[in-house]
Amino acid sequence: MFHEICIYEAKIDKQDEIEQLMKEVKEFYKSQDGVIDVFYIKRNHRQKDFNAVKAGDPILKLTRYVGKVTYMLHLIMDSPEAHSKLGKIGLEKYYKRWTKCLITMPKILLGEEI
Repeated sequence: MFHEICIYEAKIDKQDEIEQLMKEVKEFYKSQDGVIDVFYIKRNHRQKDFNAVKAGDPILKLTRYVGKVTYMLHLIMDSPEAHSKLGKIGLEKYYKRWTKCLITMPKILLGEEI
């Protein structure tokens, strides 16, 4: 399997718009050949610090966003070739709408399972 992890930094005032777009993109992606699964995730928790992790302390729920809202995409595909095809049609269809919502270009991580 082939994976894409994408990290988006969105404008705070565009949360509703980007979340609606994510639902639309998810349905479109799931209908394409080679797509196994699609997850969009909103960052709404954090760790206090590393010592809290070592101690097993509970994570903290975010109560506000400062400057940006972070979202993640986890896309699972059957091959790198399928990913290349999907990337092309996805950009043609959604690029302008994405860029209106984002602060910076997304960070994209690609790889195969170990």
